[in-house]
Amino acid sequence: MVLYAKDIVEMDFLSLPPETTVLEGAKAMKGSRHGFAVVGAPNRPEGIVTEWDVLSKVVAEGRDARTMTLGEIMSKDLVSIDAEAGLSMVSQTMAEKGVRRLLVKQGGEVVGVITAKTMLEHLNDYVDKVSAQIGRLQAPWF
Repeated sequence: MVLYAKDIVEMDFLSLPPETTVLEGAKAMKGSRHGFAVVGAPNRPEGIVTEWDVLSKVVAEGRDARTMTLGEIMSKDLVSIDAEAGLSMVSQTMAEKGVRRLLVKQGGEVVGVITAKTMLEHLNDYVDKVSAQIGRLQAPWF
């Protein structure tokens, strides 16, 4: 029983154009209950903006969220993984790259996002299923 990125990917994620102001982006993130927004077209992202970007690059520096754009503060080094990658590769990539969000690609296009929260939720279910399967295999036949 192997769990793949495609099995846990969140296909419902927030995507906003780079010219969106930081204030509009923050309101959209709050409204959608996402702590991030993919910047650019959903299947062709240019960057990502997280709640940390808003705090560290705008609020902490006293900049105007009404005039700054997401394109100005987005992180352009996007980390992605193939939809066919196993759960261990997903967690290894997140740990090695130090990210809490991974873009999932299938056929070269972004199909969704895996977050650290999603990983933890699915990991618990996965461990439970594997443990149950091991228990059944170890049970006596009589």
